[in-house]
Order: sequence, then C-alpha cells, then structure tokens
Amino acid sequence: MSYQSAVENDSWSTRHATCSCGPFQVMPSNESTLAYPGLDPCIWRPILGRPGFPRLGWGVGPVPPVLAEEQTGHVPTAAPPAPSPRSSISEMAAITPATRDRTVDLLRAGAIAVVVLWHWVFSITHRDEAGAFSMPNPLAGVPGSWALTWLLQVMPLFFVIGGYADLAAWTSVERRGDGALAFLRGRARRLFLPPAAMVAAWTGVEAGRVLLFPGARSVLTWGVVVFVPLWFLAVYAAATALVPLTVRLHRRFGWRAAAVLVAAPFAVDQLRAAGAGWLAIPGMLLVFVACHQLGYLWRDGQIGRPAALAGGAAALLAILTTVGGYERSMVALPDRPSNMFPTTVCIALLGAFQLGLVLWARPALERLTDRRRVWLAVVGVNGVAMTVFTWHMTAWAVAALAWERLVGPLGATADAGWWSTRPVWIVLPGLVLAAFVAAFRRLERS
Repeated sequence: MSYQSAVENDSWSTRHATCSCGPFQVMPSNESTLAYPGLDPCIWRPILGRPGFPRLGWGVGPVPPVLAEEQTGHVPTAAPPAPSPRSSISEMAAITPATRDRTVDLLRAGAIAVVVLWHWVFSITHRDEAGAFSMPNPLAGVPGSWALTWLLQVMPLFFVIGGYADLAAWTSVERRGDGALAFLRGRARRLFLPPAAMVAAWTGVEAGRVLLFPGARSVLTWGVVVFVPLWFLAVYAAATALVPLTVRLHRRFGWRAAAVLVAAPFAVDQLRAAGAGWLAIPGMLLVFVACHQLGYLWRDGQIGRPAALAGGAAALLAILTTVGGYERSMVALPDRPSNMFPTTVCIALLGAFQLGLVLWARPALERLTDRRRVWLAVVGVNGVAMTVFTWHMTAWAVAALAWERLVGPLGATADAGWWSTRPVWIVLPGLVLAAFVAAFRRLERS
C-alpha cells in the first residue's frame, strides 16, 4: 500500500583554522547557550574585527561571547569584551571575529523571515465556517509551485542548524566536566522563557474575557493559529532532550547513524499507511531528530561532498514523490496528503538536500555576509529571533481583528484582490510585532 493510499574537525579548517560557528546568541557566562530552538546562540571567537570589515555595530542586547575553546578546542589568549545589555547592533557587529563563519547566522535570519512572511503574506488566512481562523496556502492553484517548497520549507533546516549548535554546546559542557543535567538545564531556561511569556499573556487575556466579557468566544475557538509556533518549540525541546543519546550515536557511528535516522521514517510511513496512526507523533519526532543529526555531521566537518549530498537527496525525493505516492509539495495543501502533518520521510530527505545545497553555496553566502548592510540586518534579526518567532502569529491576529472591524472580512480565495493586499500584510502585523519585540525582547537576552 502506498503512503498516499492512507492519507572535531571542520571541513573548512584550511580557511577557518580556529572556526566552527554555532548558535546565534550567547549569554553572559562561560556556558554556551541555546536561546532559540534551531535558531541557536552564536559562538564567538577570540579575535576581534575582520579584515576589510569596519567595526560596525549590532544592537541586540546582552550577547557576549563564549570562549573559543568551546568551538575549536583551543583556549584563547584573550576573550572579546562582553557587550552591555544596551549594546547597539553596530556595537555587536564590531566584535565579530575574523574567524567567524557567518553563514549559519545568515541562514537563521533568512529562515525566520521565510516563516514569518509565509504565515503573514502567503497563507490565505480567513474565517472558516465555524468562525475560526484557517491558514491554507495558495500554491495548490499555481502549477510547479511544489518546487519552491523544496527551498522555502525551512523547518528541516532549523533542526540541522540546531544540531550543529547543540553538538558545540555539548562539547563545551563535557570540557567543563559537567553532564547532561547541566546541558539540559541551560537549554530549558533559555528555550522556554519567551514562549512562556506569550502563553501567560494569552492566559491573562482569557481571564479578562471570562471576568469582563463572559459571552465572548475563547481564543481557543477562533484563534488557535496564534499558538502555531509552539509545536515547533515542543518538537525541538524533545530533540534537545535526546542530545546525550544522539551525540553518543554520532561519535560511535558517524554518518551511518544519520543515514539510518533519515531512512527510518520511511518504515514509519508504511506502518501508518497500514493503520498504525498512533505513530504520527513519534514519526514526526524521528524525522526532526534525523535532521538534527545531520547538523552533527556539519559541525564535525564530515560532509566532504555537499553537491553529492544535495543531488542524492533530491534524487530520492524525486523518486518518492513521483512513483512512491508522496506529495511533491513540502507544505500542506488543501484536501491533499501532507508531508508535514503527519511528518514523512520526505522532510528528512529535504533536510539533507538543503544542507548539501547550503554547503555547496557557502562561498557565495560568505561573500554576501561580507557586505555591511547585510551583516547588520543578520545581526539585528538574530538578536530578536526567538521573540519574533514566538509572537509573529499573535501580531498577525491583532492586525486581522483590526482589519475585520475597520475594513471587512478577510479574503478566502487567492484572487486578484487578495494578491493586491499582500503588501498590507507585511506592514500591519509588522507594526504590531515591533511593539511586541520592544516589550519582550529582554526575556530573550536574560
């Protein structure tokens, strides 16, 4: 039955002798941090500045460097000065080490932008028959649009980057003589603060509704979309909890462990197709753990032929989506089987494809980040990435409620009128999100 029938060494060490970039933001301690799932804190090197790159600045708050030995095994002779909580974007950019691999930061910022814009602009979010917001996308009516989803479905890439960062952080914990408890405690503290604030805020809104407007509908009946970011955080937290085990597998079996994890979801898909629907959630976790494991290979420089990785994964995806019964689209389409929910082996292969593509294109991406304005933008986005991700759908909901009251119902079809309003859905929720970021970004830096 087809799936559809059931509905320590960096490979670039020659160029970056002491470099191995990890998470995107670091906290004021010697402990490496993970401020955001998959969008992890940056690990900084001890060398200040970069040849040919001015001491610009950042503006993202308290994100001082982690010791370079965490990434490279070398104890630095001097550590960069730690920025103050009020550091500007230009001040943060000024301490970018010459050895820093900026590609990871660029990918995180770009992926966050893709997620936010996809939800705001390229989802036909409207009221369904029950009055709840629904989020179909317009790709079903666009021939060949499935190819775009192989690039723009960035959830696998988030987990790949997360694996890269988690391996760096785990190595640091081991070097200090600590264990799994210290690793997980640090992750949990920084992973859950921003979403906890969002949940607490909505809990307060619900309490006010019950007390002041008892007849009003609960957000759980009309606005579950505001909690969409939480599923990702939950799955990432589970993948992080498994790091002590998955790192052990990586060190013992290397690429073979990753290959088995990437392939295993295929068996889960077949079992689900045969009626074992309960495997949907374990299968989803398995897929994203596989993507996370690929990040270990990247971190340790074990991907010597990225073009071969991308080509092989793309070939397998083509086979599965042509004759294997899987959908070509990597995002959910109305009335079609989905590769994302429940998550299939195609998403694991997509992570491998995207990683190979990124490593193949890395020289061009590095040249892009050498540009002052690009790097400032990357720094700024990464500095508030967790806050943006957590609050972006709440910002959209506030803008949508205002639109309904002042303009009228949201469009339910991707017609010319709907497309003409797309710029509006960048500006309106963007303004609301800016207010949320201003109010809650300090939690990301605590």
